[in-house]
Amino acid sequence: MEVRKINPSDTWSIRQSVMWPDKPLAYVQLEEDERGVHFGVFENTELLSVVSLFLEEENAQFRKFATKVAHQGKGYGSVLLQALIEECEKQHIKNLWCNARVSAYPFYQKFGFEIVSETWTKDGIEFVKMSKTF
Repeated sequence: MEVRKINPSDTWSIRQSVMWPDKPLAYVQLEEDERGVHFGVFENTELLSVVSLFLEEENAQFRKFATKVAHQGKGYGSVLLQALIEECEKQHIKNLWCNARVSAYPFYQKFGFEIVSETWTKDGIEFVKMSKTF
């Protein structure tokens, strides 16, 4: 298992198939993708999990964190999130945050993230903002 930086376009098919399978590919392409730093977890040559990091001074947001459905629950997401946290520490980020699906917030809590907002709904899915302070 290896974590590497990847191109924005490398993230799109996994984002779409995992997060919004009923939406077109364009739905998961972000205007700010070119400004982000994108990471992927590879097993041999297969890209299995992706995340995009957007830095703004001492704050960073990660978005579009997705692992191929057939590979979920095998630790790929944990390895990727830990690498993301380490990258933020190297960049002297003070606060890392995300808009998490409510169904996933226990996963983020294991890494020290706390809920910092009320829930809201987008396209029928409940979200909550979570944050980790360094």
